[in-house]
Amino acid sequence: MSPASPDPSSDRAASAGAGAAAATAAAPPAAVDEDTLRAEQRWTPAKIVLWVAISLVGAIGWLMLALARGETVNAIWFVFAAVATYLVAYRFYAKFIQNRLVRPDDTRATPAEAEYDGKDYVPTDRRILFGHHFAAIAGAGPLVGPVLAAQMGYLPGTIWIIVGVVLAGAVQDFLVLVISTRRHGRSLGQMARDELGLVGGIAAFIATLTIMLIIIAILAMVVVNSLGESAWGVYSVGLTIPIAVFMGLYLRFLRPGKVFEVSVVGVILLLLAIVSGRWVAETGWGEALFHLDRPVLAGLIIAYGFIAAVLPVWVLLAPRDYLSTFMKIGTIVMLAVAIVVVRPSISTPAVSEFASRTDGPVFTGALFPFLFVTIACGALSGFHAMIASGTTPKLVEKERQMRMIGYGGMLMESFVAIMALVAAVSIDRGIYFAMNSSAAATGGTIEGAAQFVNSLGLTGVNLDPATLSQTAKDVGEESIVSRTGGAPTLAVGLAGIMHKLVGGAGMMAFWYHFAIMFEALFILTSVDAGTRVARFMLADVLGGWKPRFRDHSWRPGAWLTTAVMVAGWGSILMMGVLDPLGGINTLFPLFGIANQLLAAVALAICLVVFARKGRTWSLLIIAVPLAFTAIVTITGSAQKIFSSDPGVGYWANHLAYRKALADGKTELGLAKSVEDMHAVVFNTAVQGSLSILFVVCTIIVLLVSLWRTWQALNGKNLLDTEAPRVESEYFAPAGMVATPGEKQLEGRWADHLREHPEKDLAGTVGH
Repeated sequence: MSPASPDPSSDRAASAGAGAAAATAAAPPAAVDEDTLRAEQRWTPAKIVLWVAISLVGAIGWLMLALARGETVNAIWFVFAAVATYLVAYRFYAKFIQNRLVRPDDTRATPAEAEYDGKDYVPTDRRILFGHHFAAIAGAGPLVGPVLAAQMGYLPGTIWIIVGVVLAGAVQDFLVLVISTRRHGRSLGQMARDELGLVGGIAAFIATLTIMLIIIAILAMVVVNSLGESAWGVYSVGLTIPIAVFMGLYLRFLRPGKVFEVSVVGVILLLLAIVSGRWVAETGWGEALFHLDRPVLAGLIIAYGFIAAVLPVWVLLAPRDYLSTFMKIGTIVMLAVAIVVVRPSISTPAVSEFASRTDGPVFTGALFPFLFVTIACGALSGFHAMIASGTTPKLVEKERQMRMIGYGGMLMESFVAIMALVAAVSIDRGIYFAMNSSAAATGGTIEGAAQFVNSLGLTGVNLDPATLSQTAKDVGEESIVSRTGGAPTLAVGLAGIMHKLVGGAGMMAFWYHFAIMFEALFILTSVDAGTRVARFMLADVLGGWKPRFRDHSWRPGAWLTTAVMVAGWGSILMMGVLDPLGGINTLFPLFGIANQLLAAVALAICLVVFARKGRTWSLLIIAVPLAFTAIVTITGSAQKIFSSDPGVGYWANHLAYRKALADGKTELGLAKSVEDMHAVVFNTAVQGSLSILFVVCTIIVLLVSLWRTWQALNGKNLLDTEAPRVESEYFAPAGMVATPGEKQLEGRWADHLREHPEKDLAGTVGH
C-alpha cells in the first residue's frame, strides 16, 4: 500500500493529556540525519591531506599518459589517472551540482514511496538499486567502443572517456534521474512533451522511441552473436535468471532486509554457474540442450524481454541486475588489480597514424567527430537517460541517493571503458588490426591478415602468420582473424593480462571464454531494463488518449505496451539475425550517433527544467556539454548523410552498390553475391533514412529548448511540472555505507514501524 501523508491538523485536534501523548508517540522520527549533513560540510586536516594526496596521484598519472614519450607506457598510469579523477569529481563537482542545481530534499517522498504499488513503484535498497542501475546502463558501448577507438591511439580515447564522463555523461545521468523522480518517474519523452510543448514534444518522442528501439535491438544482437552456438555461455548466462528469482524471493519472504547475506549466496551461485558451464558444455546433453542457433536464441531473448518487463521488479529485474553487477564490477576491479600487479607495458602510440586520417581499417572517418560517437557509452550515452527516466526513479528511496546512483553509476561505467581500452592497447598492434580489420581486407586467412597489416606501414609492426596462429591456439579458437566488433579483442586483451596474475599460459583459453561470457551478460542486462523503459514511454504517450495507460498498476495496459515494444525491437533483431551480412553492418553504425543525439535531447530538456526553476549561471553545467554534444553529433550526422566517400557516407555507399548492380556486377566489397549486394542497398537506405530522421528531430528539440530556456531566463512561460509535494514517512541512508548517525536513525525508524506496522511498506526490497 502507499503510505498515508501525516495529517497536520491531528495535533490541533488532539485533546490534552492522553490524547497528546498518543499523538506524540505516533509521530515518526526525522526523515533526515542532520548530524550527517553537518559532517559532510566539516573539513579536518586529515581530510585535506587525503584529497591533496589523491589529486597528486591523479596528476602524476595524467602527466605520464599525456607527456611521457618513451617506447612504452605502463598501464598502471591509466588506473591511477582514472580512479583519482573519478574520486575528485564525485566528491567536489558532483557535490557542487547537487548543491547549486539539484538541492535535494529527503523530507519529500519519492515516487517509490508516494505511489508504492509493489510492482513498478517499490522503494529499493540503495545498494541493490545501484547494482540495478549500473547493470541497466552498462551495455555494449563501454566494452566495444573503446576497443574500436584504440585505432586512434590510447590518448584521445582516454581523455574523452574520463573528462567526458565528469563533465557530460555523469551530469546527464544525475540530472535526468532528478527531474524524472520529481515528476512521478515520467519517461524522457513525456517530460519533453510537458516542457517543450506540442512541436518539441512530438519531435522528442519520435526521436527517443525510434532510437530506443534501435538501441535495444543492437544490444540484443550483440548478445545473440556472443552466445550463438556457445553452450557454455548460454548455460551460464541463462542460469542467472533462476538465481535472480531465488534472490528476489529470499529478500521478500525468507530474509527481508538481509542484503549482504543474499549477496553472498548470489555470488556463490553465480560462480558455480560460471565454473559448471565449462563442464556442461563438454557433455553430450549439454551440447544438445544449450548449443543454440542464432535465430532460436533471438526468439528466446525476445520472450525473455517481454516476461522481464511485465513481472514486478523485485521478482527478476532488480535482483538479476544486482547479481549481474557483482560479475561486472568484480571482473573490472579484478582486471584493474591485475594491471597494478602485472604492470603490462603499452606499446601503442599515444596518438596513432590514423588520428589524422579518414581511412582507418577499423572504422572510417576523422578523429573529430567520429571518436566521440564511437565511444558511445563510456563517456556519454543517451540510453542512460532512458534508464534514469524509466525504472530507476520509480525505485529510488531518497533524493540524496541520486548523486551516488546517477553520477556514481556513470563513473563506474567510465572505469569499465578505461579498462576495455587498456585491454585493447595491451595486445600487439599487429594482432589488434588483424582482428579488427574486415574479412574483405584480410581475406579471412592468417597469411592475408599478416600481409594486410604489414602493408599499413605501422611503426614497429611486423606481423607474421605464425603469431596469429599461436594466439588463436592460446585462446582456444580456430582463428582470430577479422573477429570484428570489439568483443573478441577485449577478450584477448583481458586473457593476456589475467593469465599472468592467475593460472599462467595454460589459463589463457579459460580467461578468453570467461571474458566472452562476461561481455554477453554485461549487455543482456541492458536489454531487460530497456524493454521496461520502452514500455513506460509508450504508456505515457497512450495515456494522453486513454489516461488509464499511465496507471502502471493496470496490468492489461502493461502487457499491451510491452508486447508492442518487444514486437518493435524484436522484428529489427530478427531482421538483423537473418541478414546475409550479419545485421550489425546495418545497425551498429547507427548506434553511436543515435545514442549521442539522444543525449543531446536529454540535456536540452534538463536545461529547460532548471531554467524554469530560476537557475542562471549554474545552467552552464548543462549548457557546455549540450553544446559540445550537439556540435559533434550534428557534424557526424552531416558527414554520414552527405559525404561522397563510400567509406563514410551512407548514401554514397548506397549509390555505389546501386551503380554496381546496374553495371551487371555480381560482387562488390564484402558483398559476394547479387543477393548480398541488394541487401547492402537496402541496409544503407535504412541507415541514411534513419539518420535524417534522427538529426532532424534532434535539431527541432534543440531549437525549441533554446527558445523555452530564453523565455524562462526572462521570466516568461514559467511552468511548474513537478508532482505535488508529499511529506515523507520513510528513511534511508544517502550513501553506499550508512554513517553512524544514519544507523542510529535507522534503528529509531525500525522501532517506530514495529509500533505502527500499518505504515511499513511490507515486503519492500531491502526493508
